[in-house]
Amino acid sequence: MNKIKLLLAEDEEALGQILKETLETREFEVVLCENGEITYQKFKEENPEILVLDVMMPKKDGFTLAREIREENDTIPIIFLTAKSQVQDVVEGFSIGGNDYLKKPFSIEELIVRIKNLISRTKLQNTSKVFNIGNYNFDFPKQTLQHIDEEIVQLTHREAHLLYHLYQNRNELLDRSVILKKLWGDDDFFNARSMDVFISKLRKKLKSDPNIQIINVRGFGYKMIC
Repeated sequence: MNKIKLLLAEDEEALGQILKETLETREFEVVLCENGEITYQKFKEENPEILVLDVMMPKKDGFTLAREIREENDTIPIIFLTAKSQVQDVVEGFSIGGNDYLKKPFSIEELIVRIKNLISRTKLQNTSKVFNIGNYNFDFPKQTLQHIDEEIVQLTHREAHLLYHLYQNRNELLDRSVILKKLWGDDDFFNARSMDVFISKLRKKLKSDPNIQIINVRGFGYKMIC
């Protein structure tokens, strides 16, 4: 069985070793790094399939590292490990391209479940097709959006998956709680705020076609009209 290569950035030596040893018993090949600079170098050398990044690290923090990685790769899944619980920190993490976050202290079993969910979504992406949304072509496997009169726009991993689910349920209500649990792992307040940010981003990227609308059905969810 081929193991999933995972790049783990964690500056707490004991925690890093525990995570590495546990994950390696569960079908993962783990590259452990103790700071952001080493992690960035290993990212370029090792070609991992998923990243698990501690936010508070020496030399280069997890958010800075994720921004740099997203400049080179918009599709690799990123999970943040963080002791931060402020809404703005969580929203920032998702806004710069994170796909999930886990607050310390956490269960290793929960981390494994979240990793596997992200890997499954990535595999789903690779089997999907190109969709016509109004005057746009949405290439889900490549995570791109193109209006007939404009240049190609690159979407983040989470933007692409959210747009995919909105389109699959077009002209129908997309339940807020269901999509939060599916894409964010939980429907708590922090994740709900993050999803609102991503909905706003998608509206801006679809604004060239006035026939496409993403409507907020307060208290229930969203509906894409197209």
